[in-house]
Amino acid sequence: MAVLVVEDEAGITAFLRRGLESAGFTVLSESGGRAGAQAALREDVELVVLDLGLPDLPGEQVLARIRASRPALPVIVLTAKDAVSDRVANLEAGADDYVVKPFSFTELLARVRARLRQPAQPSSVVLSAGGLTLDVRTRRVRVQGPSADDAGAGREVALSSREFALLETLLRHPGQVLSQVQLLDRVWGYDFDGASNVVETCVRHVRRKVGAERIETVRGAGYRLVS
Repeated sequence: MAVLVVEDEAGITAFLRRGLESAGFTVLSESGGRAGAQAALREDVELVVLDLGLPDLPGEQVLARIRASRPALPVIVLTAKDAVSDRVANLEAGADDYVVKPFSFTELLARVRARLRQPAQPSSVVLSAGGLTLDVRTRRVRVQGPSADDAGAGREVALSSREFALLETLLRHPGQVLSQVQLLDRVWGYDFDGASNVVETCVRHVRRKVGAERIETVRGAGYRLVS
């Protein structure tokens, strides 16, 4: 299981390599954004630790390239910015998690393991409802029927790992209203600033890809997958 570290500071890269290898991971590293985006295409890379302050290509652009080529690949961002607006911007751009510098390796390792953790026996491997089919193991989503907005009838759509997790959560509870708090807990894995619109933004992105009418907003309550 390989972790790709894209970081231009040699000391931080060496620090991460020692810790991750001691934890049993294979570590690949790149110091530039362009090389990092290319290395993320390797099939053995299962997670990326990405610094945003890269010299040749901003980390935000590297993240966009990774999302375009491997939308389900987990990406943990390293950043010196800790404002809520910065954290929301990173998550909305497609990051799965973020760690603020300076950081402890214990915290980073916990986040890496959490992103790579897979249930040994999913309660259901293929989920279907409302004209949507989601395969938990292959991480593929298909939209069926003439009502798909951009995806087309019966076509596969590409979702980021966060979008995939959101849709999977809704598909596991078809017809049931899930609140923002429930979605934050199940999809993001921790409490988030209640004033942020990170859930709303993620729902909007998923709607754009699978069809707006498939996910209903229940005013004052949350969201429901129309089954």
